Amino acid sequence: MIDKSDIQKQLYYYLSSFITESRKKKFEEIIAKRTRYITVVLEDIFQSHNASAVLRTAECLGIQDVHIIENKNTYNINPKVTLGSAKWINIIRYNDLANNTENCIFKLKKTGYRIIATCPHREGYTLHKFPLDSPAAFVFGNELEGLSDIVINAADAFVKLPMYGFTESYNISVAVAITLSEIIDKLHTSSIRWQLNEDEKYKILLQWAKNTIKHSKILEKEFLKNYKNENNNQI
Repeated sequence: MIDKSDIQKQLYYYLSSFITESRKKKFEEIIAKRTRYITVVLEDIFQSHNASAVLRTAECLGIQDVHIIENKNTYNINPKVTLGSAKWINIIRYNDLANNTENCIFKLKKTGYRIIATCPHREGYTLHKFPLDSPAAFVFGNELEGLSDIVINAADAFVKLPMYGFTESYNISVAVAITLSEIIDKLHTSSIRWQLNEDEKYKILLQWAKNTIKHSKILEKEFLKNYKNENNNQI
């Protein structure tokens, strides 16, 4: 039986032969710092500038997955803000059910994430004291209403960002940047195994290669045809 993860790995090796050595080295450096131990969830964000700034921040800090809940508002990406960052991360949208928030939370908890609500009006952990003993999904609400009651009630913990002025909350893109910067720095200096596993790495590397190479679909089709012939039509 053909191992699908082996196919992905071999396909990446094949496609990477069409990539410059400097770009491959950059891929290797970045994939080593990618993580799914921490993820970001955005609930009903409607301002495209802020929504796009979050993607850029997440990518810069090595977050591989961003989960987008679309109940009332469609999540629009502004390419002038993201500067191409969206093509290097996985954007998972929840927009096809009556209650997309419940669906997102259920799936994240099922895969082992704690739901962490970022809420300025709830007592919770400071970022400095937040425990990283298990994977965490940090959920951020929209600019006007904040997080829904569904998120609040389902939360396993709360975090509260430091604020010393009169204004009650940060702009969401700033809140995400403050949170991720502190948490990722803390994660990198810990003894926690936060890196991607080998299968995850090659799956992502393969996607990056496809995003980089012109006519990658043609090259992939050629590779799979040859691979199939070499392995007696077993794919």
